[in-house]
Amino acid sequence: MGNVRKITPNKPTSSKSFSTQHEHPIFCFKYLDRNYYSLGACTKEEKAAFADTLDRLSQLTWAEISKSHRHGLGYEKIARNSIRATIPTHVKEDVIFIAFRFYGKAPMVGYRTDVIFHILWIYRDFTLYQHS
Repeated sequence: MGNVRKITPNKPTSSKSFSTQHEHPIFCFKYLDRNYYSLGACTKEEKAAFADTLDRLSQLTWAEISKSHRHGLGYEKIARNSIRATIPTHVKEDVIFIAFRFYGKAPMVGYRTDVIFHILWIYRDFTLYQHS
């Protein structure tokens, strides 16, 4: 049958053919900075708040998160040129960085690919990026 392409039912053929706004986030730690901006630098209380935030965020859809306040369960966009840490080489120039707050105003920063939020940096000392 030559060039016949098999398509799995209920699975889109590309990420651009559907919206993931009504899906729940999945959190990925694969690219987390394991040196300075990691969970290892956090206190027990901060780690507990981090886990609690991930749990609460996982109960919401991306649409609900997008409507939330940036200092609540929402997020804010972070300009690439304000990041002071080394940006991993796999992160393309057009990636939009976003920050979720997990302990007061302490953020976790990463980027979204469809439903997945790739966490790159977890920090509490406000040195990762220039704050406005």
